[in-house]
Amino acid sequence: MGRCVFLTVGTTSFDELISCVSSEQLLSILKDLGYDRVILQIGRGTVEPEPHRTAGFAMDVFRYKDSLAADIQNADLVISHAGAGSCLETLEAQKPLIVVINEKLMSNHQLELAKQLHKDGHLYYCTCSTLGSTLKTLDLSSLKVFPPGHPEIFADFLDKVVGLR
Repeated sequence: MGRCVFLTVGTTSFDELISCVSSEQLLSILKDLGYDRVILQIGRGTVEPEPHRTAGFAMDVFRYKDSLAADIQNADLVISHAGAGSCLETLEAQKPLIVVINEKLMSNHQLELAKQLHKDGHLYYCTCSTLGSTLKTLDLSSLKVFPPGHPEIFADFLDKVVGLR
């Protein structure tokens, strides 16, 4: 099997991201980058792309699983909403992560979280409209490993980002 992209929106809905990643334009970019499989975890959204397989490429779709750990572990790249749980699980698995900000959320704490984790060198972030150009220009080898096994570090960091400390 080749290289796999796993996309997760957690338990929320982010139809714009699902539509973006399942578009022919973005799938073409992913194919050009050497990915041959995309797995979409679509949460409770209304957009539900059809799974499909062609010679050398597959796209699978599901709503929920009890655990996304295996999907994250088997991925060569994770694209995610900026939910703290999704970010932490991916970073702890030491997988390259692109966070896509949902600009439609009010008081967007997700942007603050993504900006800080990007500043610290742990991930890339973008919006749906810039995901294609982000994919074309990113250097995954430049990402720093998030310190494993210390969820309290992430919790302290998150508290500071959202202004609880």
